[in-house]
Amino acid sequence: MTKIFHRLPRTDLPVAVGGEGPYLLDSDGRRYLDASGGAAVSCVGHGHPAVIEAIKRQVDQMAYAHTSFFTSEAAEQLADLIIQDAPEGLDKVYLVSGGSEAVEAALKLARQYFVEKGEPQRRHFIARWQSYHGNTMGALAIGGNMLRRAQFEPLLVDSHHIAPCYAYRGRRDDESEEEYGLRVADELEAKILELGPDTVIGFVAEPVVGATMGSVPPVPGYFPRIREICDRYGILLILDEVMCGMGRTGTLYACEQDGVRPDIVTLAKGLGGGYQPIGAALSSQEIFDVIVSSSGFFQHGHTYMGHPTACAAALAVQQTIRKENLLENVRVQGENLDHALHEHFGNHPHVGDIRGRGLFQSIELVEDRASKKPFDPGLKMHGRVMRAAMDHGLCCYPMGGCIDGKKGDHVMLAPPFIVSEEEVGEIVGRLSKAVDSVFEGIA
Repeated sequence: MTKIFHRLPRTDLPVAVGGEGPYLLDSDGRRYLDASGGAAVSCVGHGHPAVIEAIKRQVDQMAYAHTSFFTSEAAEQLADLIIQDAPEGLDKVYLVSGGSEAVEAALKLARQYFVEKGEPQRRHFIARWQSYHGNTMGALAIGGNMLRRAQFEPLLVDSHHIAPCYAYRGRRDDESEEEYGLRVADELEAKILELGPDTVIGFVAEPVVGATMGSVPPVPGYFPRIREICDRYGILLILDEVMCGMGRTGTLYACEQDGVRPDIVTLAKGLGGGYQPIGAALSSQEIFDVIVSSSGFFQHGHTYMGHPTACAAALAVQQTIRKENLLENVRVQGENLDHALHEHFGNHPHVGDIRGRGLFQSIELVEDRASKKPFDPGLKMHGRVMRAAMDHGLCCYPMGGCIDGKKGDHVMLAPPFIVSEEEVGEIVGRLSKAVDSVFEGIA
C-alpha cells in the first residue's frame, strides 16, 4: 500500500518512469502520448537536453538562496526575458512556485496598491462564474467553479462573479458574437455600480478559460470592452494566464490576440514546462512605483519564491521556445489540430462544440447535439473518456461540470509545442477511438 495521500486515493495509478518528447513511459513498459502536457504544463516535451543541462549546471553552482538575502543570476535573467516580450506597461516580475501562488500574490499586490495609494476602502474583486484561479484560499474564493468552492464556502473571503464569455452556451440566436460579447462584458459595469465603484479593486479573468470550461476563447470585442470598463472606474485588470499563457495559444501571452493590456498578469505552467515548480505575477511599473514610494515593502512572500534552480529551468524553457521557433509550430500544429478535430468530431452526435486556440483545444460532449443537452452528471462521461484514452495510450484532460460546476463534460487537449503533424493525427485518432468505445459501452 502506498503511503502517499493521493488526490484520488481509490485510484490505482500507473508509475511513470520516463519521458521523451511528447511521450511518457510507465513501469509496465507502456508508452503514452501526452496530449495534455499533464495540465497544459509540458510545453517543450519531456527530457529536453537543454533544460536538463541548465538544471544540472545551476545545482552544481548553487541550488538555493533565500530571496530575503540574495537575488540570483538565473532569476534576474529570467525576469529580463519575461519582461522583454510582455504586454506593454508590464515591467516587474514577482517569482513564485506555481499558479495558485501567483494568483495569491496578484490579489495581495492589487489590494496593497490601493491601500498605499490612499484608497483602503477598495476591497472587492470581481471574477467570472466557471473560472478557475487556483486552490489556495484566496485564489479559490476568486474562482467561479461552484463545485470546487462548495465545501469551503464558509472559509472563503467574499468575492463577486459575473457570467462567463461562453458563446456556445450563452449567445442568443438573435445576437452576433460581438453583440453577445458586449452584453456579457457590460455585466462587469453593472456589478461595479452595484458594489460601488470606489470599493472595487479589480476584475480577474482567464483570457482563454482552461480546465473548468475547456479552452473557451472570448468572442471578438469582449476584452477591449472589459478594459474600457476597468479604465472608466479606475479598477485593475488582472489576467490569469497560468494555463493559457507562455505560448499555449500561439502567442507568448494569450491576451495579445485580443489586443488588451492587463495591469497584472499571472503565469506558471508553460513558464517552466514542468521541469521545476515556478510561477510569476507581472505588474505594471505604476503599481511597483506606488509601493516602493510608500512602504517600500510588498507584504507577501514564500520560502521557495525566486528559487534559482527553478528559475534556471524556466529560463532554459523560455530560451528553447525562442531558439526552436516553437510559437510558429504552435500556430501551425494548432491549425492542424483544429482541422483534425473537426474532421473526426464535426458531425459526431455526441460532440456539441469544438473550440480553442493554438495547441489548446477542447471538445464538449453532449447527450444530444441539436439541443445541446448535457449528459447526466452521474454518468461521469469525462472520467470514462479519460480511462478509455489511457487504455489507448493517450493522456488527455477531461473534466466535468463545464456548464455550472455539475453538468457538462469536456475533453481538453494541450500537447507540447514540439508536437508534429503526424503526432497531431495520432492524438485525434486515439481520442476518436476512446470516445467511440465509451459511447459503444453505454449504447
